[in-house]
Amino acid sequence: MGILGCAKIARQFARDVADCTAVEIVAVASRDLAKAQRFAADFALPRAYGSYQALLADAQIDAIYIPLPNNLHAPWAIKAAQAGKHILCEKPLTLNLADARSMFDAARRHGVMLLEAYPYYFQPQTGQMLSLLHNGAIGQVRSIQACFGFTLADDADNIRLKPELGGGALLDAGSYPLSLIRLVMGEAPESVMADASWGETGVDMSLAATLRFTGGRRAQLSCALNAANHRRATIAGTHGTLETEFLNHTSANPSGDARGYLSSQMRLRRGTANSLAFEELRCSTGSGFKFAAEAFATVIRAQDHAAIERASQASLDIAATLQALALSARRQQWVHLSELTAR
Repeated sequence: MGILGCAKIARQFARDVADCTAVEIVAVASRDLAKAQRFAADFALPRAYGSYQALLADAQIDAIYIPLPNNLHAPWAIKAAQAGKHILCEKPLTLNLADARSMFDAARRHGVMLLEAYPYYFQPQTGQMLSLLHNGAIGQVRSIQACFGFTLADDADNIRLKPELGGGALLDAGSYPLSLIRLVMGEAPESVMADASWGETGVDMSLAATLRFTGGRRAQLSCALNAANHRRATIAGTHGTLETEFLNHTSANPSGDARGYLSSQMRLRRGTANSLAFEELRCSTGSGFKFAAEAFATVIRAQDHAAIERASQASLDIAATLQALALSARRQQWVHLSELTAR
């Protein structure tokens, strides 16, 4: 695997995947060769390139990881597909549904696999959550409330504050709770209503939304770049409740590990009465980047196109919903997803 870009998240990915037996990172690219060379030296990578295209031309690379700014995901994923490389792409996949469709179309056309990388997706805790839901531990899901937010440093150069780079709370933070809502509901909402607070650069600094699903189900989402760190979801069913922090990276140590990873709480109440105690659930822990790299390698080796198609449909639903939420926040009215998804 090669890495396109040397951002902080790329360094974290390289560190966490270094001891992964399923994937070997062999190259990194930057528009600044010296920067790529420093990155390569820090992580003992054999090759460094001074352009993204040069890395894509490396015939010894099977796949790439894209941690670039949001607005660059689509063009470089499409170029990677054209170069015959499998693609693990950071969230959000892209800025709109049309680009997401183009990315998957390019991957299919060139016979490669494209996977959107939400690290928590690949955590054992997420697998445990889905198993509980699918086996009826809380009955039929009726609603989900999911949030994620943090305080953004006051830095004018931060890409999260640049609308032209795909910044803002919704795309950066809100894509996480939205992806969990899609995972739990199993489909896109029918319509959404969002309200946002806007920053000086024009990006949304916080956003809250209601999402309507088939069968009268509801979801509520909130995200922020101007609040203390918080990340949690409550899933209410007809016969119980499940709560989770759905962290990207987890540690078995409640006080954290050397990487700053903490334990992720998940608890289950079987029943409808508030007098019933929650069960604290535990499972294996580790870096979501490593889990994602291993899962990505597994589906490629197995040529598991069915798994990729399921994941791609979820990514398309997320892209459509993000676009609908952004429209709703600007219009201050309900937006029906059919307005975006009709081809």
